[in-house]
Amino acid sequence: MTSPSAVTMYSTTWCGYCHRLRSQLDREGIAYDVVDIERVPDAAAIVEQVNHGNQTVPTLVYADGSAQTNPSVAEVKAKLATLS
Repeated sequence: MTSPSAVTMYSTTWCGYCHRLRSQLDREGIAYDVVDIERVPDAAAIVEQVNHGNQTVPTLVYADGSAQTNPSVAEVKAKLATLS
C-alpha cells in the first residue's frame, strides 16, 4: 500500500479545470489523491465546508488541513514547499 500524498484533490469526472490541473500535476511529478465528490459519501460536504457552502472543484486539501480552490500548479507547488 502506498503512503498518503500531501494533497487530496476533490473533483468530478466532468470538470475541465480538474482535468487540466491533474495533467499539470502529473507533468510536474506531484503526487496527489483524487476523490470524486459525486461518488464518495461526505466528500461534497468537505468541499462545501472549505468553499462557503459551494461545491467548487477542483478543491485541494493539504496534509496540514489547509485548502485551495482551483489553484494554479505554481500555487500548489508553493504550498507543498511549505509542508516539506
